[in-house]
Amino acid sequence: MKTRLLPLLVLALGLALPCIGSAQERVESFGKGATELTLRSTTDIDIIEPVIARFAELNPDLSLRYEQWGSNNLYAGSRAACAGRAAPADALLSSGAHHMLALVNAACAHPYRSPATTALPAERRWRDELWGITEEPAVIIYNTEALSAEDVPRTRFALLDLMRKKPELLRSRIATYDIEDSGLGYLFAHADSLEATTFGAMLEGFSRIGAIATCCSLSIIDGVSEGRYYIAYNVLGSYAEARAAPNVGIILPEDYTLMMSRAYMIPKGAPHPEAAQRLLDFLLSPEAQGMLADLGLVAATDPSETSLLPSARRLIALSPPLLLALDRSTRERLFRLWDEAFSADAG
Repeated sequence: MKTRLLPLLVLALGLALPCIGSAQERVESFGKGATELTLRSTTDIDIIEPVIARFAELNPDLSLRYEQWGSNNLYAGSRAACAGRAAPADALLSSGAHHMLALVNAACAHPYRSPATTALPAERRWRDELWGITEEPAVIIYNTEALSAEDVPRTRFALLDLMRKKPELLRSRIATYDIEDSGLGYLFAHADSLEATTFGAMLEGFSRIGAIATCCSLSIIDGVSEGRYYIAYNVLGSYAEARAAPNVGIILPEDYTLMMSRAYMIPKGAPHPEAAQRLLDFLLSPEAQGMLADLGLVAATDPSETSLLPSARRLIALSPPLLLALDRSTRERLFRLWDEAFSADAG
């Protein structure tokens, strides 16, 4: 079931917000330089703060205004800024990669090329206007006190079997994103619908046991730790690691694990594009990438560290096929399937 009905179709369509400032979740300032760089980001400030603080330390001529946004609101506000209905940021960093790709496709981006950007793999850059900064897995998490070792689902097939065999144990105890509320949740659901032969069966299983569709990453993780949920599906692994709850286990699904890259864009009309370029090059530098890895925002790739075979990694590439995620019929179909699976009377 859904924890609430959220009529966010307007945001999903990317229409302008009536008041852009009201959509900010949190604002922090770094540095004391005369030139203020505004970064609008979906990344939780508490997680990425050490990286931003280091950039400010290395660039004393700049100050940085960090605005934390929800992904749908960030997309809508950025569309409004591109159309001249709101002030643009200097840089955007979003987990909603499909949103950022759509902004580039709508000629809303400022191009840039440097040795750091051209060194990125093709899957993490597009048209010298969009760059993937991180690599983060979509994981299954579980409460280690609620599930026995033999019940821990290490693949989607195992999760399906567990829902069939123990429906009463799991009734209203599995959570995932409300994809109308969460741009990241929608991105993962769209990728699953293209990748997984289990997608339809998973939705049927979620419906049968009354699974919960809700917001947001940290709330879902806390819900698993507190025992309100026993399992959460397609949760952002970097946030689960950052929370570091001792009774929360993290699984990289062995059938395949989706990998998301936070997309960085310099908006057309950015007041300080040169400062935004400096931030981009810093974020792609070995120092910053090392810091991001320590924070869980760049996942390990060595199978000896992760137990995940390279063939099971599925990076969501920054490429034109991702635009299909914002196709009206695709979006309406996914919303309908989600509503049917997580409706109040499902299960």
